[in-house]
Formats: sequence, structure tokens, C-alpha cells
Amino acid sequence: MRAACLQMVYELAKKDPRVFFIGSDLGTGTLDAFKREMPERFFMEGVSEANLIGLAAGLALDGKIPYVNTIATFLTRRCFEQIVLDACLHNVNVRLLGIGGGLAYAPLGPTHLAVEDMAILRAIPNMTIVAPADADEMRRLMPLTLEHQGPIYVRIAKGNDPIVSRTDVPFAIGRALPMRAGSDALIVTTGITLKNGLDAAASLESSGIRAGVLHVPTLKPLDRDAILDAIAPVRAVVTVEEHTICGGLGTAVAELLAEAAFAPSKRFRRLGIPDVFPDEYGSQASLMERYSITAAAVVAAVTQLAH
Repeated sequence: MRAACLQMVYELAKKDPRVFFIGSDLGTGTLDAFKREMPERFFMEGVSEANLIGLAAGLALDGKIPYVNTIATFLTRRCFEQIVLDACLHNVNVRLLGIGGGLAYAPLGPTHLAVEDMAILRAIPNMTIVAPADADEMRRLMPLTLEHQGPIYVRIAKGNDPIVSRTDVPFAIGRALPMRAGSDALIVTTGITLKNGLDAAASLESSGIRAGVLHVPTLKPLDRDAILDAIAPVRAVVTVEEHTICGGLGTAVAELLAEAAFAPSKRFRRLGIPDVFPDEYGSQASLMERYSITAAAVVAAVTQLAH
């Protein structure tokens, strides 16, 4: 997914002179073709992430479209004030590309695990947050970032994730995408957890539970109407995210449910990282298993709620 994202930045830059790339100590070889062919629009600034946001905001105020690429934790934790005051307060067209969203950097421990990145940014006015499911969805997203008004955060997964998105489901920023119909329960996913949701729904069908899957790649602005329409006919709703359950997808859906006041009320559960710092080193897969962000956990939750 990361390679697809950066390749798209290069392709967009070749077509649009407003596109700039700003990186933070990303290693040799990153976007070499961009650097060679368009050096006046390529900046590799080292470990000075807060300054990069100011640089990007300045370029955006001058009509440019800067894409800032660095590790997700550095963007969202270290640069919070600059994102708020320089990018969001002025509502400028800065594109923040956060590498390693969720548990992708599991071997590096909690300092590098972006488990609250979307919650942090969701609280900021004017911010758009998008978490694609795979490299193909990333390729559909990136051209849309050119003309979108205001700052965008793109959550980039580890890479080599299975392709589960579909070209027959039109992608648009701000839209929830129906991936599978179901009348008993609804599984709501974002980012790479779409695969968990689809696998769980297929498993549940064999036991007689028809679970729909609604993919929410855009966490903000939330597609309120589509989510509530998908929830209306079912008894149970389960959200699944590679993110803390505090302030992310599960919280957003819970807020919608509370205000919609369905009668009878819906049975609801959030699956994600609990309110803890992940305290084990390992692989992304091993930590997702530890925190029950798996298809099997989704099956168990839906089964319990749907009966």
C-alpha cells in the first residue's frame, strides 16, 4: 500500500505542477524518480516533522498541493499543534501520508504503534481522514486528493495486504461502501479490517447468520446516512478496527446509534485495541490476534449478539 501511495504521488506530480513531496528521513531510494525529474518539488527534510507541517502549510497557502510522508506516530503525536494551527485552522490543502497506521510497526514497540492516530485527528475541525483497505483502493483514492478542499490524513498500512476492495463499488472520499448485503447483522470496518469483516461474514453464512459488511474508508467526514441506512434493518452491529476503541470507528458509530435512538435498540459491540499501550513486541498479525482483531473474533461477537 505504501509503494502504491508514493507511486501515485509521483504520477500526480508529473501531471500537475502544484504537487510537491515532503519527506522526513525516509531512507535512500524513496521516490528517486521524483527527485531526479522534479528536484525543485522534492524535499527530504530529515527528522524535523513539526517544521515540515509549517513548510507544507506555507506551500498550500501559495496554491501548491504538498504531500507530507512520514511515520504515522510522528505525524499525529509530534505534530499535533502544527496540524491544528497551520493546516486545519487555515483549511489548506495539505496531504498527510501516515506510514504504518495501526500495528504495522509491531517489531518496534509502542512508541511506533499508531493506535490512536485517527482519534487524535478526528477531533480537529476541517480534517478529512481516510484509511484505504488495500493498494488498489489507495490507487483509487489518490487522484481524488488533488481537488479535495482542506487537509487530508491518509492512513497507510504495512503493505502486501490482500486485495479485497472492488472496482464495482464506486470509491469517493466521504462515502461508506457496501461490500456485502445481510439482514441479520452488520459488520462495519475501516482500513485493512475489511478483510476480517468479509471473512467473518462468509463464515457466519454457513451457520445461518446473514451479516452485511459496510466498509468505511473515510472516518471523517463520516457517511452518517449510509451507515444508519445499513444499520436500520439488522439486529446487531459490530465494528472492527486496527485502532483503539476510544475515539475511532467504534466510537463514531456508537455516537450515531445513540443519537438515532432506534426502537427497538440495536445490539452493539466494538472490536479493536482496548485502552492500553500495547505491551508486547511481535508481528502485526500476532498483535491483532492478541487484541482479537480477527475474523474469528468478529464471528464470535456477531454470533453472540445476533441470537
